[in-house]
Amino acid sequence: MLNEIIEIAIGAGKKILEVYEDAYTIHEKEDRSPLTVADQLSHSHIQTELSNLFPTIPILSEEGASTPFNERKNWSSFWLVDPLDGTKEFIKKNGEFTVNIALIQENRPILGIVYAPVTDTLYYAEENQGAYKLISVSSSENRKQVKITTVSSGVKKVVISRSHLSEDTREYIDDLQRQEGKLEFTSIGSSLKFCLIAEGSAHYYPRLAPTMEWDTAAGQMIVEEAYGQVIEYETGTPLVYNKKVLTNPSFICSLKR
Repeated sequence: MLNEIIEIAIGAGKKILEVYEDAYTIHEKEDRSPLTVADQLSHSHIQTELSNLFPTIPILSEEGASTPFNERKNWSSFWLVDPLDGTKEFIKKNGEFTVNIALIQENRPILGIVYAPVTDTLYYAEENQGAYKLISVSSSENRKQVKITTVSSGVKKVVISRSHLSEDTREYIDDLQRQEGKLEFTSIGSSLKFCLIAEGSAHYYPRLAPTMEWDTAAGQMIVEEAYGQVIEYETGTPLVYNKKVLTNPSFICSLKR
């Protein structure tokens, strides 16, 4: 299953890159977030390929039709997909966008893939199998695999959203600075923030602002398999999925102390 999902993510990335440098119309969704043809092309590719390979597993995608909770609540497992995470970064052409695919079972991720098409780098994890990074992933001849863990030292580093930084997050960072002393900061878009935590390039990713389930599931799986954590800010428990309302609570992604 894993290799097939990796190839689907790579294929979606190719669809995105086909229009990356083109002129395209930017639409506005009901929540005022942007939507481009790249989102739609990636969604269509992933939806078709997953349905062909796994016809009995339902799919919940950001760009797909909304499935009522009365139907979703009966799902024991499902694919949770963000076809283009970081559309604002895609529009800015800074390369900081990803394809996110996660498999959810009993309200928690058991497989996660995050693919960054511009750098051709893919992160993946399966439950109890560890987390890995693939470099030059679209080339079978040049592809390199590295196991990743959240081993890090030195000055504590905080990664924050490039396009979404709330006042509550700023206050959390101020408190963290009082506890930890000197901090270094990095801004980056999309689920790449989770990947920086997973590979030990940062210690904290606080997100005290709304996100959706498809924004976090794949990244959470990768962080947890690299021995980090993604926990609700208020309760200290891991994020869960397939809630009645698909908005996540505030959370902290970090290395385990």
